[in-house]
Amino acid sequence: MPEGDTVYAAAARLRAGLAGRVLESSDFRIPSLATADLSGREVLAVRSVGKHLLIDVAESGPGVGDTLSIHSHLKMEGAWHVHPRGQRWRRPAYQARAVLRTADHEAVGFDLGVLELLADPDAALAYLGPDLLADDFDREEAIRRLGSDLDATIGAAVLDQRLIAGIGNVFRSEICFLRRVLPTRPVGEVDLGPVVDLSRRLLWANRLRSARTTTGNTSPNARMWVYGRHGRLCRRCATPVKRGELESPGGERSVYWCPRCQV
Repeated sequence: MPEGDTVYAAAARLRAGLAGRVLESSDFRIPSLATADLSGREVLAVRSVGKHLLIDVAESGPGVGDTLSIHSHLKMEGAWHVHPRGQRWRRPAYQARAVLRTADHEAVGFDLGVLELLADPDAALAYLGPDLLADDFDREEAIRRLGSDLDATIGAAVLDQRLIAGIGNVFRSEICFLRRVLPTRPVGEVDLGPVVDLSRRLLWANRLRSARTTTGNTSPNARMWVYGRHGRLCRRCATPVKRGELESPGGERSVYWCPRCQV
């Protein structure tokens, strides 16, 4: 599932193609939005909030209605592509869920897990914890929320978007490894300040990279410390990396760790 850095990068691409421009047409290919028409509206902003993406469009003319936001969540398979009009799509048309066109550009949302129009997106997403990639990220509030259940595992806590927004399964394993804590360690036994600081630093460093890396190495086989490396040797101590399932928000998810480095 795309994580906060991926959604941030998608918002940046959409912003470059859409922000400040007027939509000549909109085509929503899901039943709940089949009759929605945002043509004639200016795109005011494109922004990410944790793993959520918002395209804010302005009111245009009498009777059109208030400012709206196109809210999407990529879930497992979703993606937004933006390109000059007339360019061939890189995914099949049957996967398209939203098509937004300006005079020069076209943005296509494929296989979006969530797609809706929101009159008050900030209220709708108010349940989210502090966004790790927000300019006004609230470090102390993130620490407070993560520490609200001292018996929860740190691996589950950092994945809970209500506590801190933007971390997914990849970063969860990598953060725990770099902090040398087992994902199953109770929150009450973890120094949360450094966990929050590292989380923000990792997501910020990757927010516009074409290939995510937590090691600093961009070679395809050297980008991760433990994630996806089950049975391979730890880059620190040469102990085989383990993989297991950890109860997390949304169900059990795979987690990776080094049994020697993380205690």
